[in-house]
This record gives sequence, structure tokens and C-alpha cells, in this order.
Amino acid sequence: MSPPNIIVILADDLGFSDLGCFGSEIPTPNLDRMAAGGLRLTQFYTTPRCCPSRAALLTGLYPQQAGIGYMMEDRGLPGYRGELNTNCPTIAEELRRANYHTAMVGKWHQSHIAFDGKKQLNYETNEPFWDDKHAWPLQRGFEEYFGIIHGVASYYDPFSLVHSNSPVRAEGTNFYFTDALTENAVADINHLAGGDKPFFLYVAYTAPHWPLQAPEQDIAKNRVRYFVGWDAIRTNRYQKQIQLGVIDKSWPLSPRDARVAPWSDVKDKEWEANRMATYAAMIEHVDGGVGKIFQTLREKGVETNTLVIFFSDNGGCAEVLEPGWYDLPSRTRDGRTIAVGNRDHTVFAGPDNVWQSYGVPWANVSDTPFVLYKHFTHEGGIASPFIAHWPAVIQGGGKISSQLGHVTDIMATAVEISGTKHPANLDGHAVPPLEGKSLLPVFEGKIRRQTAPVFWEHEGNRAVRLDKWKLVARGGQPWELYDVAADRTEQKNLRPRNRKK
Repeated sequence: MSPPNIIVILADDLGFSDLGCFGSEIPTPNLDRMAAGGLRLTQFYTTPRCCPSRAALLTGLYPQQAGIGYMMEDRGLPGYRGELNTNCPTIAEELRRANYHTAMVGKWHQSHIAFDGKKQLNYETNEPFWDDKHAWPLQRGFEEYFGIIHGVASYYDPFSLVHSNSPVRAEGTNFYFTDALTENAVADINHLAGGDKPFFLYVAYTAPHWPLQAPEQDIAKNRVRYFVGWDAIRTNRYQKQIQLGVIDKSWPLSPRDARVAPWSDVKDKEWEANRMATYAAMIEHVDGGVGKIFQTLREKGVETNTLVIFFSDNGGCAEVLEPGWYDLPSRTRDGRTIAVGNRDHTVFAGPDNVWQSYGVPWANVSDTPFVLYKHFTHEGGIASPFIAHWPAVIQGGGKISSQLGHVTDIMATAVEISGTKHPANLDGHAVPPLEGKSLLPVFEGKIRRQTAPVFWEHEGNRAVRLDKWKLVARGGQPWELYDVAADRTEQKNLRPRNRKK
């Protein structure tokens, strides 16, 4: 069999239970169809934050090894320089050496950003938002690129939008960033599929990361669904997950976050329902994009030998937006004031001049049945829905595997199935060996033994996983120990009785 085309589709801040095939009420027919014809992994892990996960995906290394253990600022330590270092080739650089075409659309979030207050964000200056472009996609192995360099942007007029190496602006009266990314991904497939080389396409959607923005007609059809509230939705998801087989029925549903009121006590139910309705609409646009990508693969006659992988960069996001955050704009390009934050319940999410998040209550739903969220190394922060589709290799579609996988495995998988070899040296310097292991045995229905621990650290939140044991702690707090085979929702801390372990 010839080397396959490879497409990696990454969602942003999508929780473990946010897809229909992982328990959600949100309509995701295309992703559900992908799962029905492919394979779901129920123990696939990322890092707790977007840019470290992207660094691990791109390099097959832990994010600290790639230079992005925290965010994009330089903290003066090798693991925390805030930019992809030159010691590690990217997946695009390796696949180009394996005679692949490479293209990317979406969120980069792997290089420094230069801000003069909020002037660039508010389009008040033409000063560059970059110091240089050496760590941009085209300089790290991609032949084509359309997306944003920064980690967050409006869906209607995205800041730091770039085509190839040149900043551009959103065009057209109906521009919506998720759909624009899909259009460019489809164009890349049409251009590259069936040519003289296989291709690698990295589709990094920004949805459903805040700001909660979507067309009104798409929000409206979801509002009624969420009037039942987060308690009912969370319980329904938990029960559906058990029915689907994506969680063990012996794992209890973690308690509602202590900061969240029972739905019966909520006063502004319409405002709360609107937040989740907007979030759901954003996911539906991603699902529609996945459908168009598969339709294009079929039209080009290359679906059978194309590996398509879908997952999220971390768990659901419980962040509560504040106007003073450095990377949140305060005005639109045409000068309108942006309502930033979740405190004014007379302002509803959805339009381009509103920046809201869905906060702790709905993030608690997204991460059903787990505890905590993005930032943290408990299951809610690092467990991702994962779907792989590759008809030439993955047989008997619709299967579910509980084998452990990690975001560093993506690079190792691409290296193996492309027929290339990870270099030990590059441009006169040593290259770290890959930390991830190929997922090909899992795709082939074999058992892939976990022989080494998997590690996490972000903002002092930390964890180690080996076999069924997980050691985990929040920043500045003591270690907890869980048997995740029996208690993956992390309800019974076994540390007091297992000091030796």
C-alpha cells in the first residue's frame, strides 16, 4: 500500500462529552459518521492548554522539550521560551522529507506576539504584531497556510489573520472564521489530492474556544434545548456515555462543581441557555466542516487511503473573561465598543461586538463525567474525544478502544505510516528522540502496551500516568493517587493508604 494522506483535525477547548458519539445532545452527524466508520479512543490525552498541546502534536515531544511549557511569553528557561525551538523538527518538516505535500489552516499559537497595549487588537495601528516570522508555519515546514498566528480571535474579523506569510483581513459580508477555515481546507485537498505525492493537512479550528460567537439562526435553534439546565444535560450525557460504552458504568458522575448553583436556583436562565446554545452552534459549524472535508475526499477518490484524525487540544474551558486581559480587544475595526465579560446578563453572546465565555457551569457539562477543566491535569483538563478514520487499515468501523494514547503519538504515527525515519541529527545538532509511540498497532486492532509513564505539567498542575495508576496534583497542592481503571472520575484519593505506590 502506498503511503497514506494524513489529515489532523483539531478542535479548540472541546470537552470530552461534546460530540454526539461521546455522549452529547449537540447534533454532530458528520463526526458521528466518522466514528461509525472508524475508531474511537476513550483514553486519549492532550496537555491542559492549547499552545503546549499544539507543540506536542507538531513535534512528538513534551511541550517543555519543544520550548512551550507555558504560554507565548519568554520566561527565560529552556522549556518555557514561548516559541517552538529549532532543536525539534515539526511533523510538516519530517513529512516533507518523506516526499509529502504539507498544508495548514487554522490556529498556529506557536510563536511570540508583540502587542502595544491593545492597539493592534483594536486595529488602531499598522504596527506589526510580530517581532519576526522565523517560527511561523511556512518557516516550520508547511507549504501553504491560512489562519491566525495568535491564540484567540473574533470569528467575524479575526486578529492576526495570515495567508502564507502575509497578514490579510477577513473578506465578505458573511465571513465566519470556522467556515473560512473549512473552505481553505477543501481548497487544499482539491489542489493536493491525487497528485504525484501524498499530502499532510493540519486543520486547526479555533472553535469552540471563546468568544462565543455564531450566526443568530444557528443559536436560535439550540436555545430551547438548554432551558432544561446544566444539571439535566449533564446527567443525560453521563447516561448516554454509559450506553455508548465510552465510560464504565462503575465510574460515578463527579459532583456538580461546588461553585455552580443548582439549575432550579438560577435566575437568568435565558441568558445562561443562550451561552450554551451559542457554544453548541459553534460545534455544529465544526461538524459541518468535517462533513465537507470527507465529501471532498470522496469526490477526489482518496478517502480509502487517507488517515483522518480528530481530537481536541484540551478539556472544556471554565475561564471567566475580564476586560483587562491583555489579548481581548475593546473595540471592533469599525470603532464599536465590545462588551467583554460574563457579568452583564443583559448582553447576550453571539454577535461580533460581544466577547463572552460559557464559564464554570457549562464547562462542567462539557467535561462530563470528569472533574476540573482546561489548565488542570485532572481528567477534565486532559481527556479528549478522539476519532480515527482510515478505511484501508481500520476495519470493522464503530469500534471503541480504551487503550491509552497521547498527543505526542500523532508525530510518531505519521513518521511510521509515511515510511520516513525520525532523524538523530539535523543541521549539525542532536535531535531528541520522539516521546510518543505510533498508534498504528491500535488502528490495526492490536494491543499496544504502555511501557513508560506519561507526564504532564502546566502552571504547576502536574500528573503522571502509568498503567492504571495516576498521580495528580493542582499547583501548590499535594499529590493525589487514583486507580483510574476503577475510578477514572477521580473520586477516591488512594494516597493515604498507598504511600509506597
